[in-house]
Amino acid sequence: MNSPPSSCSSALTHSTSSSNTDTPPSPSAAVCRALLLIQSDDLSLKIEAAKEIRRLTKTSQRCRRQLADAVKPLVCMLRVGDDDSVEKESALLALLNLAVKDEKSVLVGSVFIGLLFCYTLIMLETNSNSFGVFANEIHASDGIGVRNKISIVEAGALESIISFLQSQNSILQEYATASLLTLSASTINKPVISACGAIPLLVEILRNGITQAKVDAVMALSNLSTHSDNLDIILKTNPIPSIVSLLKTCKKSSKTAEKCCALIESLVGFDEGRIALTSEEGGILAVIEVLENGSLQSREHAVGALLTLCQSDRCTYREPILREGVIPGLLELTVQGTPKSQSKAQTLLRLLRDTPYPRSELQPDTLENIVCNIISQIDGDEQSGKAKKMLAEMVQVSMEQSLRHLQQRALVCTPTPNDLPISSCTSEVSSK
Repeated sequence: MNSPPSSCSSALTHSTSSSNTDTPPSPSAAVCRALLLIQSDDLSLKIEAAKEIRRLTKTSQRCRRQLADAVKPLVCMLRVGDDDSVEKESALLALLNLAVKDEKSVLVGSVFIGLLFCYTLIMLETNSNSFGVFANEIHASDGIGVRNKISIVEAGALESIISFLQSQNSILQEYATASLLTLSASTINKPVISACGAIPLLVEILRNGITQAKVDAVMALSNLSTHSDNLDIILKTNPIPSIVSLLKTCKKSSKTAEKCCALIESLVGFDEGRIALTSEEGGILAVIEVLENGSLQSREHAVGALLTLCQSDRCTYREPILREGVIPGLLELTVQGTPKSQSKAQTLLRLLRDTPYPRSELQPDTLENIVCNIISQIDGDEQSGKAKKMLAEMVQVSMEQSLRHLQQRALVCTPTPNDLPISSCTSEVSSK
């Protein structure tokens, strides 16, 4: 049995002793015991250690850093026994927790950054040694999830994890898919995961897996798609019917819908992707439903996908997009979306009108005129009426925003005895 790290030896015998102020805190007795047991030749002790590592790393970034040495023995456990063995499941779950980054810590870190900056200045002025320890802890904690992801792949875990994707054990298959989702968040790991043949297996799980495995598979594919070489491989597996199927059933404001639309937006950049989406029954409608009811990021991906379609071949895709009732959602997006969404929505509206070219001076190329032109082409009273209502609401919101802006400017210009005459303020507002 290998010996645990030297820092653990002192911790096991002096766990209550005070640490040197110039060094990070020593690992706890629980961490050291887990590191000791995971090196054991006794399989039951290794399983106990894996379960303890999983527990310790569930929410603690510090424990993930201190238990990084457990990666290699845990990867070795993946190769032991059959697919129904407890050791494989225990080891995989422990590795999964070692690789993740606690979302709460990310949120707290971003909120706390201003206070940390002030604290830095104070510590530098007072030349405090304790600040060095604090800064080292923050730095080490920040990247540990990424380092562990890379370490797990370098230790050879992918071979076992990918074999689990083909297992008849649905639970092990689900855990393996979740592991690939986590590992694929690392830029360094993306081409390695693809080279191991994971993409076709993930698409197969997206088609036939259990619900949670499908969700994790589409998210893993979305992660992998950001590496340009992987898009071609994903496209060859014909994933769009399965992505659309998941998109139809999931909540449109969910993270799942966001990842589905992100993946669709990337895939419709290719002819095969565009043909697959428009050939799938309800494919465009599913994207439009996200455009109407999704999160801000989801709506940005949805309008991006539709815009890519229309820009690639306006004559082919204009009618299918209009037929599914896209106008109300686009109108709302021009007012309430992100800056990118607003710009894309306005561009798409111009492409969807009767002619994509600018109008004459008698009918200026305003958003209202563009929409009125599109509405006149829409068949069906219900869709046309809804679009007209949305246009009226959009104009109303635009007017209210302009009015609030003018009121704010007027308040800024309200004169006091020491201010300039009112005429100068009037000139400032009117020149806006």
